[in-house]
Amino acid sequence: MIGTLASFLADPLFPFSTIGRRNEPASIYLHVPFCVKKCYFCSFNTAPDGPGAVERFLPALLGEMDLVGRAPWAAAVDLRSVFLGGGTPSLLPAEAMTQILERLRTRFGMVAGAEVTVECNPESVSRERLEGYRRAGVTRISLGVQSLDDRILPTLDRLHTAAQARAAFDAARAAGFSDVSVDLIYGLPGLDLPTWETTVEEALGWNPDHLSAYALTLDEGSLWHAAGVTGVPPEETTTAQYRRLAELAADAGFEHYEVSNYARPGHRSTHNQIYWHAEEYLGLGPGACGFLGDVRYGNVKPVERYGAMVAAGEAPVDTHETLTPRQRMAERLILGLRLGDGVPSAWLEERVALAPARLPATLEAWRESGLLAESNDRVRLTEAGFLLSDARFIELL
Repeated sequence: MIGTLASFLADPLFPFSTIGRRNEPASIYLHVPFCVKKCYFCSFNTAPDGPGAVERFLPALLGEMDLVGRAPWAAAVDLRSVFLGGGTPSLLPAEAMTQILERLRTRFGMVAGAEVTVECNPESVSRERLEGYRRAGVTRISLGVQSLDDRILPTLDRLHTAAQARAAFDAARAAGFSDVSVDLIYGLPGLDLPTWETTVEEALGWNPDHLSAYALTLDEGSLWHAAGVTGVPPEETTTAQYRRLAELAADAGFEHYEVSNYARPGHRSTHNQIYWHAEEYLGLGPGACGFLGDVRYGNVKPVERYGAMVAAGEAPVDTHETLTPRQRMAERLILGLRLGDGVPSAWLEERVALAPARLPATLEAWRESGLLAESNDRVRLTEAGFLLSDARFIELL
C-alpha cells in the first residue's frame, strides 16, 4: 500500500519505492516532448526539436526507467500496454525506439501480446522508420491526422497535407501494422458540417482499425488559449459534427466504446481503457503523469531539469496528490461512465448513498431526458448522454 506523506518527502524514489503492487498487470506512458513546431491547439508539454535534442534526452529517459526499476515491486511487473505520446514520438529514430523498448523489457516484464502504441505525425514517418518500429516491438500506430482539409490544416499550424496523411497511413499498413488508429478534431475554426462529414468519410474509407475524435478545447498552455482564436463554430454546429461522426462510424461497423473513441470489434485501445477504468499506470518522461495506489503524480516539465534530476538519482516528480476514498469513488464512477459498457449499478448506488437528498432526483432527471440507461445490473450513458457528459458529470461530484 501507499506509504505516508512523510515517507514520500524523504524518499528520492517517491512514489515508486513506496507503492505496493496490486494483482494486475501494469501500464506505462512515456512522454517524448519534442516537436518541430507546436500546433496552435496543443496544450501538452513540448520542447523544440533542436540539433541533438533527442540524443541528449534518451539517456535521461532510460535512466528514469532504471530508477523505477529499482523499486522492490518492479521485477514482478508485467506490462500489458505501453504508450509513447508527446510531443512527437515519431521523431525518434528506429534505433532509439529499440533502446527504449529493450530497456523496458529489462526493467519490467511484458505480457504476451502486450500493446505498444506510438503516436505519429504524418510528416515525420516513412515506411522504413515504421518497419523499424515494428521490429523493435511496436504493435500499434496512432496517427495524428486532425483534419483532411488542406485549407484548415495550415490554420492549425500542422506540417502535413491531406495527401501526406493518407501516405502515412498507407506506410503504416505497408510496414505490417494491423492496428492503426486515426485522430481527428471537430469544432475547429472554419470547419462546417459538410467539410467535417467529408473528412470523416474519407478517413473511414482508409479502413482504419480505430478512430479517435475530440472536440476542440482551448486549454491553458495552448497558443490559442493565450492569444485567442476566431472562427470557432457555434455550439450547435459542433454538436451536429459529433452526432454525424457517431452515425458514420456506426454505419462503418465501429463500436462507440468511449465518448471520444470508436473501434472495430477487437481493436479497442488497451492503454486508453486503463485510464477509463481508473487503473494504475506509470508515467515516465518530462511532464508525464502517473497514477499509483491512491497517488496521482506529475513529473517536472522542463527537459533539462528532468535530465538533471534523473542524473542525480532522484525520481523527477514535481507534483502529487493523494486521493481520498470519496475522490476515488467519484473518479472511478465518472471515468467509467465515459465507456460504452458503463459501470456496475452498485457503483452508482454507492455514490447516491452519500447524497440521498440530492442525487436520486438528479439521476431520475437524466433517465427522463434519455441520458442514462440501465440493464443487466449496469448503468451507462446513451449517445445523448455522451454528448452532455462533461457538463453533467459535475453533478455527481
